[in-house]
Amino acid sequence: MAAQRAERKLAAILAADMADYSRLMGADEEGTLARLKAIRQELIDPKIAEHRGRIVKTTGDGMLIEFPSAVDAVRCAAEVQQRMAESGATTPEEQRVQFRVGINVGDVIIDGDDIYGDGVNIAARLEGIADPGSVCISEAAYQQVRDRLDYRFEEMGERTLKNIARPVRVYRIAIHGEPQREAKALALPDKPSIAVLPFQNMSGDPEQEYFADGIVEEIITAFSRFRQLFVIARNSSFTYKGRAVDVKQVGRELGVRYVLEGSVRKAAGRARITGQLIDASTGAHLWADRLEGTLEDIFELQDRVTASVVGQIAPKLEQAEIERALRKRTDSLDAYDCFLRGLASLYRSQWSNREAMDEALRLFERAVALDPNFAAAYGCAAACYVQYKGNGWMIDPARLVAETERLAGRAADLGKDEADALANSGWALAFAAGDLDAGAALVDRALALNPNLALAWFLGGWMKTWLGEPETAISRHTHAMRLSPVDPRMAGMQQARAHAHFMAGHYDEASSWAATSLRTAPDLQPALRISAASNALAGHMELARKAVGRLRDLNPELRVSNLRAVLGPYRRPADLARYEDGMRKAGLPE
Repeated sequence: MAAQRAERKLAAILAADMADYSRLMGADEEGTLARLKAIRQELIDPKIAEHRGRIVKTTGDGMLIEFPSAVDAVRCAAEVQQRMAESGATTPEEQRVQFRVGINVGDVIIDGDDIYGDGVNIAARLEGIADPGSVCISEAAYQQVRDRLDYRFEEMGERTLKNIARPVRVYRIAIHGEPQREAKALALPDKPSIAVLPFQNMSGDPEQEYFADGIVEEIITAFSRFRQLFVIARNSSFTYKGRAVDVKQVGRELGVRYVLEGSVRKAAGRARITGQLIDASTGAHLWADRLEGTLEDIFELQDRVTASVVGQIAPKLEQAEIERALRKRTDSLDAYDCFLRGLASLYRSQWSNREAMDEALRLFERAVALDPNFAAAYGCAAACYVQYKGNGWMIDPARLVAETERLAGRAADLGKDEADALANSGWALAFAAGDLDAGAALVDRALALNPNLALAWFLGGWMKTWLGEPETAISRHTHAMRLSPVDPRMAGMQQARAHAHFMAGHYDEASSWAATSLRTAPDLQPALRISAASNALAGHMELARKAVGRLRDLNPELRVSNLRAVLGPYRRPADLARYEDGMRKAGLPE
């Protein structure tokens, strides 16, 4: 007879062991057991439950725990070790209880309530090389958590572990409260890389902040068109606004070679732009200049800044290519002013603030009224309607589709070489108007025009999710996050990635990404929806019901029967049916 096939699954495994157990027991057996029991009851067991762990087995001085995701395992371990360090600070060292922890993600064999295999063995070996009070994780676990958690991870190199066939690359989690170590820098791309920091507003008028920000956005857009460059997205660069920064630190945090910073002064019909280009690895100044002109010359000043910097960091670029890239958005300064103010409101809206979104739409519509050929403004106006639909902000459905088609169509016709206009119009056509094929084609054109546009990679990920290609969607979202690693609207990227994992059948991964998104944006309705559906299908019913409860507070009219009105244009009927099934199981009424 054929051998029975072993039941297997992928799991995050945590192995923990009490340091100096024999010594502590020898010195004070009853006291040590009492302290260990209290720590288990008051701290460890509640944390395991909070992070959805299952205790597989315990020994006198250790335990083996299974988690549904690496994120849950690492959060649980780090929080326990942090609390242990805080509570142990006042305990005499000879009586202090400390744990060593190892975490791995791998394939395990299921035997009743027990688990076996290399996935478990590696976690146990990692625990063995951890220092007391610390957590060591494998490369497999690190890849799952590196972009989702704000802990510092220190690379320990490849280690040969007992009875494990291949060396394992190991990382150590730097627990809060430990002596500060320099964060590991992001790896530099294989081509010249740059971040443009917010320019300082020197006008003496806080109302002119939008103008200085708009200048920087134009420069970032111009840089982004060069395939030879790797350009950090505007949203990540602007997290440094108003902060005294060390350019070397910026280079490490964003993973770039060069940093451009400067200032803008606008007064009496004139503008002055100063800029300096710095090598982030050395702090050396490579270029500096001050450019002045009338407001009518503002686009020429922007072009001169961009051309000068590109000439420094990419000398092989042809001047003709530079000149082709440096195009002007509009000939109307009043329209441009409205557009910049609209962008400021759009960024302030964080995708979930109705008042700010209304203001952004009003300003974009004013911009196109002043300049009917302003492609980018049409695209941004169309994108506003995406948020109206996605957040369930009720407007007449027929009007929503008609306005989206009008605005997106104009953006695509006028902005045939403008990646941002194409990306926004494609997103709007697909989501708000339901034309997935046309929308996906526009986003792909945007990616071809500007491979540095984080927005296009992010929206391109959505297109692949809706088209039924979730693995490609996950890859695109990952690249968008690398182009904009500290994006203040990261919550939107995280919930988009949760949707992709959900459609790939990775329900625990989806719920973890949704939870990460909701920690930043607790009222983001798409994140609440995918949290409810993914947790329900993963069997985490309490979390699923909690998400539905908050969702119904925000949108009391939402039902399974009208759910599709706020969802995207999923090509595969089975994807929509799975979403509805998850929401139904989570407790959303029919």
